[in-house]
Amino acid sequence: MNEPGGDALRIGTAEREDAMRLLGEHFAAGRLQMGEYEQRLDAVTTAVTRGDLRGLFADLPPPYPAFMAPPLWAAPPPRPMPAYPPHTYPAPAAYDPNRSPKSKLVAGLLQICLPFGVGRFYTGHHGIAIAQLLTCGGLGIWSMIDGIILLVTESTDAEGRRLQD
Repeated sequence: MNEPGGDALRIGTAEREDAMRLLGEHFAAGRLQMGEYEQRLDAVTTAVTRGDLRGLFADLPPPYPAFMAPPLWAAPPPRPMPAYPPHTYPAPAAYDPNRSPKSKLVAGLLQICLPFGVGRFYTGHHGIAIAQLLTCGGLGIWSMIDGIILLVTESTDAEGRRLQD
């Protein structure tokens, strides 16, 4: 169709055999009578160009010889990507040397849930942590009160920096 040479292009044995096979399928489907089938087979054997074969299939539905297949559609061109505004990242938090990287919430919960000075080990107060460990957290009372104090006050780590909220 849109190929160079089109119907004037000469055919070979492979095209003739394909056309005979397809005519056999049309005959088996009942689209051709025995006499008409034989006439078309004779025409296939004497066909020289694609145009000669095209006429033999003009009144038949698919399947057709490969050269008569409709052209493959090219993929549609890619759609342009929508223009989104450039992503802006939040400004990094300014480094505050007076703030501890440790969390007040974590320290308080560790102190309450694990009553052996674990929250104080976390904040770096090793002296208090060892005393709580040796006394089993004052039988749990000292650790619980200390955990609540860590949560509700402006607590600091061992270096004197305020814990993160």
